[in-house]
This record gives sequence, structure tokens and C-alpha cells, in this order.
Amino acid sequence: MSELSERSRDAEVFDAREFVANAPRRPGVYRMYGGAGQLLYVGKARNLRDRLSSYFVASNVNPKVQLLVGRIAHIEVTVTNSETEALLLEYNLIKEHKPPFNVVLRDDKSFPYIHLASQHTYPRLIYYRGARQQPGRYFGPFPDPGAVRETLHHLQKVFGIRNCRDSFFANRSRPCLQHQIGRCTAPCVDLISGEDYARNVAAAVKVLEGRDSEVNEELARRMNESAVALQFERAAQFRDQLAALKQVQAQQVVAAEGDRDVDVVAIVGEPGDYAVTVMLIRGGRSLGATGYFPKGSLADPDEALTSFLMQFYADQPPAPDVLLNIELPSGAALAEAVGNRAGMAVEIRKPIRGLSVKWVEMARENADHALRMRRARKQSLDAMFVALSELLELAEPPSRIECFDISHTGGEGTIASCVVFGPDGPLKKEYRRFNIEGVAPGDDYAALAQALRRRYTRIKAGEIPPPDVLFIDGGLGQIAQVQSVLSELGFESQLLVGVAKGADRKPGQERLHVFGHEQPLIPGAESAGLRLVQRLRDEAHRFAITGHRRKRARRHNESILETVPGMGPAKRRALLTHFGGLQGVLRAGVADFERVPGIGATLARTLYDHLHPGE
Repeated sequence: MSELSERSRDAEVFDAREFVANAPRRPGVYRMYGGAGQLLYVGKARNLRDRLSSYFVASNVNPKVQLLVGRIAHIEVTVTNSETEALLLEYNLIKEHKPPFNVVLRDDKSFPYIHLASQHTYPRLIYYRGARQQPGRYFGPFPDPGAVRETLHHLQKVFGIRNCRDSFFANRSRPCLQHQIGRCTAPCVDLISGEDYARNVAAAVKVLEGRDSEVNEELARRMNESAVALQFERAAQFRDQLAALKQVQAQQVVAAEGDRDVDVVAIVGEPGDYAVTVMLIRGGRSLGATGYFPKGSLADPDEALTSFLMQFYADQPPAPDVLLNIELPSGAALAEAVGNRAGMAVEIRKPIRGLSVKWVEMARENADHALRMRRARKQSLDAMFVALSELLELAEPPSRIECFDISHTGGEGTIASCVVFGPDGPLKKEYRRFNIEGVAPGDDYAALAQALRRRYTRIKAGEIPPPDVLFIDGGLGQIAQVQSVLSELGFESQLLVGVAKGADRKPGQERLHVFGHEQPLIPGAESAGLRLVQRLRDEAHRFAITGHRRKRARRHNESILETVPGMGPAKRRALLTHFGGLQGVLRAGVADFERVPGIGATLARTLYDHLHPGE
């Protein structure tokens, strides 16, 4: 490598035109410095002159570029033999100096693994991070430490595999707390035979290897055999194991075809506000995704992603195939640099067909969702409460708001719901449902009056605090009925608001009928205060309809599954067997339902929506 520099120490103003005119047309790295000698930005280029000239052309009006250019006191360039060499040098300089205008990956920890210390007679499963030099088997890597701990928690609960140190294991005379809470079979005091313990370890290994369907079938078979033999307690143990295992599968992995090892990376956003999602595919199975928010205010998406990957793979081993959601002009050089450092061939590309495209789209959706969530958090719940107070012309933001809703089917099984929000969001422990009795079927006014009378009788007794604002899902008729109840109980001054849908019943068109005001408020879709009201109302609706469906199922002595359209007896049995019971079904997601024989994508979505209304 050869180095050229322009210090311009004797000049007050950096002469960009002269410097660019003399820059080489070679691959290399450029470093931009401020007046105090601070390194502002490091970049690499296939052609240094062309890249540097792009910063100083009149058509480049990007404010972040202009901010950088306005602070440049001098530039240094280093010519390299290839673009790959420039990429490596750029990475080293960014890692060492962390320039403020560069993308900087802040979380550089290694991925965690699950370690099976198989050399012991009774091996243990533990969380592990670091060099994989200890004897035994390693499963992973996992993109999220929380996913590892959750997986270990469930595997230990299902199979009772120990996690204690060998020195602790060797000196036990009685079972420890882990056995008492059902997370260890206590092999240390011979409460399980070596053969049974080895069988449990083998089953856990199959789950971690992605052969969980074999374990499911085995547990289901043993459960049925125990039931036929009238060993109901043992059958219940297998049922609980199967249900817990389904929960592990739902949280840990998503099955896919093939046995490939792939890293899927997607970037979304704009300069200064990027989200990157990394999804690890091992053995054809997704181990989940984790999101990053690279710090950097200047780079375009391709530059930001290139810099991110160089830093990301500094300590993490890459998969042979790295799939991206955008084309990288320097993709070949990046693959060579990452591959040389890892000692293996690596391909970095944007796929154009097949399962790879679906994986990339999944990663892009995750990144997009993460970015939306991050942006949403910027407008905090406190700001929404402030906006609501301004909308309702309150002296200060409310600290407690409540909303009521009614749910029934043709007047049958009427349920009223009450949900409560505070400055920190939903207060779910304070949610209440009211079974409505003694009113005419379909009389929502009477049902609402009964629920409010019961609620405010307790408030009057001092058992619970009154809300600052009471919302009712409904219009003028509903709030008139509620106001009569409030007046009867001495709460005439309670601020009461009815939330009525607009003419097209579309979100954003809601009208807020404030009791005592002649004209309704129409905040509009952009109102932060209305968004808080929508969240409150939708939560009240979800809570009411869930309670109604369960009540209806109990009344008819039927499973809630019997109320799902298109679910016959055979499919209900298949579901209950697959998930080990109704609780397992309620915890499952759409993708889990699709794995059940006979349950297609359409029915899986219908089933999930029926069991989780409003989500």
C-alpha cells in the first residue's frame, strides 16, 4: 500500500477541488479530519477520485453530507492493491477510532450456545458463550441470549436434565431446589435410573437437532399406552411433557426445508435511522432473529450494510451462504474479506428465487417491524397522554383511564369488559369482566348500565380509585345510559366519553362524544390522543369477546374449539394430540397450527383469530 495525504495546515480553508483533481483513480481508503485533528469519517472506494468528488458536487444536497463536508479540514487517502484490501483497512480504522459519521456496531458480543457436557455419566445442559474448546456438544448459535435461557428452562422442565456443576453434583445427599420445582430428575441421589436419564438426554438432543417430530410422536405414543394401561398419572406426565415441548418448539425454531446453514441479513431505513435484522438458519431451521440499530448518520444503505457485516463477522463465524435484501456493489470483495478472515469460502448475495427469497423477506419484515417499533417508542406513552389531555382540554394528563365494552352472540352469553390504562400502559391486573344476567337478550344499554352500576358501587365504597376519564365503546345512546347510572351513584362530575366509529367505520374516523358537549370531537387519524383511545377501545373489545367465547363454550358444555368454523371432530382430536391439550393449543401460533396434519394455512389463520380476537 502507498499513502497520499493533504494536510492543508497552512490554509484556513480546505481546497476540495484541487485535492480531488489530484486524487488517484485507484482502490483505497480515505479519512476525513476536522479542524482539531478529529477523525470524522472513514470510507473505502473502488475509485478514490470518483468517490471523493461525489461529496463536493453541487447536486449533493444531503444535509448530513453537507454537515460533514462543512467540517472537513483535511483528507488523507491510502491506496490499496484491491477493493478487498481497502475493505479490511476500512474496518480496522473504524474499529480503532470509531469516527462519529461512520456506522458503528455497538453490540459486538459473541453469540451464545447450549453446551452438553457429554463426557459425564449424567451430562448437563448449560448456557455457554465463548470459545468452543471444552469437550461435549454445542448447539446453536442462538441470536438472542434470552432465547437460550428460555429454551434451557423449558428443556429442563420437560426432560429434567441437570444444570449444576460437577462438584455440586458429586456431593449431594438429598435433592436440591431444582428437583422440587420440577426442573431436574435428581440423578445425583439416584431418583432416576441411568437408562431413563440417558433417554431424556437423547430426546433433548433430538429437539436441539431439529428432530423434534420424533420426540413428539414418542411422547404421544407413550402417553396413549399409559392411558390404555390405566396408568393415568404417568399418562398425565407424558401429556405435560408434550405440551411443554410444543411450547419450546413454538418459541425456539421455525422449520424449513433442506439442511442448509445460512445467515439472512436485511437492512431498512434511511441514513441515521437504520435497522438491521440478522436471522440465523442452521440445518434448514430458523433459530430466530435479532435486531440491530447501527449508529451512523452518513452512509447509504449499501455502505451501512457493508460496514455492519465487516464488524458483525469480526468475531462471529459466518455461514457459507449470506443472503441480503439489497445488492451490494462491493459484495464480491466483502465475501472475499469475510471468507479469508474465517478461513472458508463465503458467498454474499441477494437471492432471486426459491426458499431463500422467503427467508430474506421474513428478515426484511422483522427489520421493518423493529424500526417501526423503535420509531413508535420515540413518541412515548406519556406524549400520547399529553395529547389526549389537550384533545379533551384537561388541566393535566390523566393518570388513569378506563373503557367498557359489551360482547354477546344474538343476546346470548353477554359479557361486559373493563380495561384500565395508566401512564405506563395497560394495567392488566385491574381488568375486570362482568357476567350480565337478568337483562333482555341484546339489550346493550341495560347490560352496560348493570356493569357500570357494579363497578361504581365498588368505587363509591373506596375499594378502587375512579378513573380520570371513562370511555364507552358507543355513541350518544350509550353515554346517556351510563350518565344516568353515574348520577344515581353520585358521580355526576365523572368525565365521560363515548367512542363512536365514523361513517365508513374505518380507524381514524372516530368521533368522541364528550358528555355535556353539543358537538363531537373528530381528532383525525394523525392525532396521538386518538391513537391512545383506539388502543384502549380495541383492548376492551378483545377482552370482552374472549370472555364471551369462553362463557359460551362452558354454557354449551363444549370445547372452545367447537366454535371454530371448519373444525370437525377429527381435526380437534389432531390438534389436542399434537399440542398435548387445550392449553398447548391456546399458546400456539399460526405457523404451529399449519404443522398439524389436516390444518391448512387458511384454517390455521381462522383458528388463531378465533382464539385470539383483536390481536
